[in-house]
Amino acid sequence: MRILGIDPGSNATGYGVVFVEGSSLRRLGGGTIRVRGDSLGARLAQLQRELARLIAELAPEVAALESVFSARNARSALVLGHARGVALATCAGAGLATDEYSPSQVKVAVTGFGRAEKPQVAKMVQRLLGLAAPPPSDEADALAIAVCHGLSRRGPARLALERLAQESRA
Repeated sequence: MRILGIDPGSNATGYGVVFVEGSSLRRLGGGTIRVRGDSLGARLAQLQRELARLIAELAPEVAALESVFSARNARSALVLGHARGVALATCAGAGLATDEYSPSQVKVAVTGFGRAEKPQVAKMVQRLLGLAAPPPSDEADALAIAVCHGLSRRGPARLALERLAQESRA
């Protein structure tokens, strides 16, 4: 299964595609979409175009996004909601079924701890996907979301994560 993970933002949106087969997890692509524009509308339109291009290029079978969280700043939460809406609509337009996971669900799936810090998540993503170095923050978050989706759907992949967690403790 090819899973597109998306960590939406109005200026920087992380994306990552993970291939899950049995207990194997492999990164197929990822990066950060950085949008520019004088208006929110222009940035959202650019985000939509870039996501549509990436979906066509990377050919995921499903998508997963981080769900809405409570932000201290209402304006920031609203702008983030717009970016999430663009991501959801773009995925739906491409025919991708999309699931959503809370930040704590993603952290538990990837690190075993719901309050893990970003560097811990990036390091575990590196380890789970066999990467030479931890990916940049936005990409790491998106890959973690994709891994979370893969682990929530696949028994053998879940066992692989548990095995890695045990090795880390040893």
